[in-house]
Amino acid sequence: MSANIPVMAQSISPQAISAEEAGLSHQSLLATMRKQRIQDFLFHKVTLLFSLIVLLVLLGIIVCLAIGAWPVFREFGPSFITTVEWDPVNDHYGAMIAIVGTLVTSFIALAIAFPVSFGIALFLTEICPAKLRRPLGTAVELLAGVPSIIYGMWGLFVFAPLFAQYGQPFLSATLGHLPLIGALFNGPKMGIGLLTAGLILAVMIIPFISSVMRDVFEVVPAVLKESAYGLGCTRWEVVRKVVLPYAKTGVVGGVMLGLGRALGETMAVTFVIGNAQRLSWSLFASGNSIASTLANEIAEASSTLHVSALFALGLILFVITFIVLSIAKIMLMGMSRKEGAK
Repeated sequence: MSANIPVMAQSISPQAISAEEAGLSHQSLLATMRKQRIQDFLFHKVTLLFSLIVLLVLLGIIVCLAIGAWPVFREFGPSFITTVEWDPVNDHYGAMIAIVGTLVTSFIALAIAFPVSFGIALFLTEICPAKLRRPLGTAVELLAGVPSIIYGMWGLFVFAPLFAQYGQPFLSATLGHLPLIGALFNGPKMGIGLLTAGLILAVMIIPFISSVMRDVFEVVPAVLKESAYGLGCTRWEVVRKVVLPYAKTGVVGGVMLGLGRALGETMAVTFVIGNAQRLSWSLFASGNSIASTLANEIAEASSTLHVSALFALGLILFVITFIVLSIAKIMLMGMSRKEGAK
């Protein structure tokens, strides 16, 4: 019996053992590939589900707004958008006052916030000493986390009195005497109004825009900037010809992020805009925005047309935001085409 053991051991050749190992290795590889395919399939379907949920929620919001706004559009037609009168007592509504207030305050905010944010981001990434870069960057980011109602309270109780006492008289005495634009800076000097709301919005969106710009400027490869400096370029030339072309997409994204917040900001604007349903050429005059109108009247709306008019304002705000984002996308595509042509 013991004599047969060596014979059996000799009968199992190394080639047979290697073939068996190869078969096991092949089966293990197939099992691993099958497991990976299942994981990829599940990952693809789960992420697709998340994307579809976002799309469905967006479509649901649009449908709900459209259904809610239908009664007022059926009653007044397209003239609802161009009508100035807003009279809940007589159930007659128009959106022009709120639309103009929203666009004016957002434009003022963006006109002030963009150059200031650009300067902050440029200083933090190109000029600021290394010891101050982190503390200043953290301070800017902390401003983005301040609740909007705090900005509104600060604007109403601190900024508005100072602006009425010093800012508005100065603007009226200087810019108020210029042709064409002089009418914008004349009027009641109460401290609150469209210009005040625009300034408060500018303070609110500066941290958002500057933080995005700073992050985008920091990802520009150092070798590109060093090469430009080596060719004798000044700091401004490096920023204009190297940093901005490389980071233009992120810059536009940051600006659109700030503009989106300015268009939809509610509480801060409600505190300082004056909440008056009238139009005026003066930026010192009180006005209203879509968001402030919704905040002030949604709890008191009783009639069907009043509620529908508020839904219509929400739908109009959604359309304005969509148009702004579309313009930004088209602008980026145009810039890309010009680069390709060059």
